[in-house]
Amino acid sequence: MPSLRRFSAPLLGILRDGKTVRIKAGARHRFIGIWGVVVEGRLFVRSWSIKAHSWYRTFLKDPRGFIQLSNRTIPVRAVRTRSARLKAAVDRAYVKKYVASWEMRFAKDLASPKSRATTIELRPARGSGLTSA
Repeated sequence: MPSLRRFSAPLLGILRDGKTVRIKAGARHRFIGIWGVVVEGRLFVRSWSIKAHSWYRTFLKDPRGFIQLSNRTIPVRAVRTRSARLKAAVDRAYVKKYVASWEMRFAKDLASPKSRATTIELRPARGSGLTSA
């Protein structure tokens, strides 16, 4: 079984500690900030809007995209998460990470069944040079 492509430890630390992840889905979308969590050394994102032209729908059609960290643009590949165990861990991570009073409502929504169904892992794309074994 091939190993998963993962971000390096320093990049995971930045992603874990930051409040937002700047993503670009596909070729036509612009960079936007969304909430993301690191679980088991992997970056997960969820959408609470599943409109036809959303970043989530774009990733379903074309899993290629980018994340932006400071002055770096990193190619990523979006992979739908099917594991109930991982989705539950992502639920807990959202509620634990976003604890300011105004964030709680959104974090709880991101842990709801509707948003849970949109769980996507963003992995470094092949050739990005930013992975660890």
